[in-house]
Amino acid sequence: MGIVIALLIFGLIVTVHEFGHFICAKLSKVKVLEFSVGMGPKIIQKQFGETMYSLRLLPVGGFCSMEGEDSSEEDARSFRQAKLWKRMVILAAGAIMNFILGLITVTAMVCMMTDIPTTQISGFSGVKNEDGTATYYAQSYKTGLRHNDKIVEIDGTPIFSSLDLDFMLISTGDEVHDVVVKRDGKRLKLDNVTFHDEKNGGTIDFGIVYLEKTPLSVIKHSGETFLSMGHVVGLSLKQLVTGKVSKSEVSGPVGVVTTISETTQQAKSFEDAVFSLLYMTSLITVNLGIINLMPVPGLDGGRLLFCIIELIRRKPVKPEHEGYVHLAGLVLIFGIMIFATFNDITKLIEQFTSK
Repeated sequence: MGIVIALLIFGLIVTVHEFGHFICAKLSKVKVLEFSVGMGPKIIQKQFGETMYSLRLLPVGGFCSMEGEDSSEEDARSFRQAKLWKRMVILAAGAIMNFILGLITVTAMVCMMTDIPTTQISGFSGVKNEDGTATYYAQSYKTGLRHNDKIVEIDGTPIFSSLDLDFMLISTGDEVHDVVVKRDGKRLKLDNVTFHDEKNGGTIDFGIVYLEKTPLSVIKHSGETFLSMGHVVGLSLKQLVTGKVSKSEVSGPVGVVTTISETTQQAKSFEDAVFSLLYMTSLITVNLGIINLMPVPGLDGGRLLFCIIELIRRKPVKPEHEGYVHLAGLVLIFGIMIFATFNDITKLIEQFTSK
């Protein structure tokens, strides 16, 4: 059941992305040859007007095929004959739809919360003594943080929400950070703040303030969490490029589906399962949107880069030359996907044999 749910979520995310390209192409009067959900052999196909709609076997992709997308087609309604700004809108629309889906699912997730978490400190790990004083186990208190400080930056990285805070303190593996806080209405920089609970271990040695859930706080926290998800994706990619994340940790579609399935199965209640699925959906769709906008040949961002070059040069790059570049990019992307899928399968085999 978990795998079925995971595949449906993955299919939804891809369909929303491709629908962005599709609807903008239609609105721009560009001829759409086929709109497909999934990859591989066709399960169902139906022609409506000039467009073929199809559902394919493998729910790991999809596409919106437009007339003249990769050739110098002279048809007046081909993609390359459309005005430059329309082509740029069509290319960016997939990622934009992913971001819209991400904001919707984040908002639904926040609506399920009992209270709204902040980045303001409410207390530190420790005990209150009989004489009214406190003994702190929190190194962060001993190295500069105080009650009611609002953490706004860690190691030069802006902190939008508690998601950013958790990511920076847990994923980096470091305990010492330079922190910027808001204290009494003023920004204050604290160098070499150590996050460590001397009694219980771990880096989270403080508590945070929770706000009452109101329409305004839900909207505000939804926006902050959405920004944080994009932020976390960017930081994760940076860690991968700089080698802070091992290549063996790279996951492809199989790993994503497995993670969603395991998350569903491990949930203690129906509400927990829904909350976890909303979180995973939000993170994956934001991740897909950001990666697709990267200026990599073969991706939407790579095609947008050629549009920008055309804008600067005031004439397009020859379609065959652009096609060669995108082909090389697609080969690279498929190579990465094969590597990631190999990692996923290896992990599954290791889990199976260790049982």
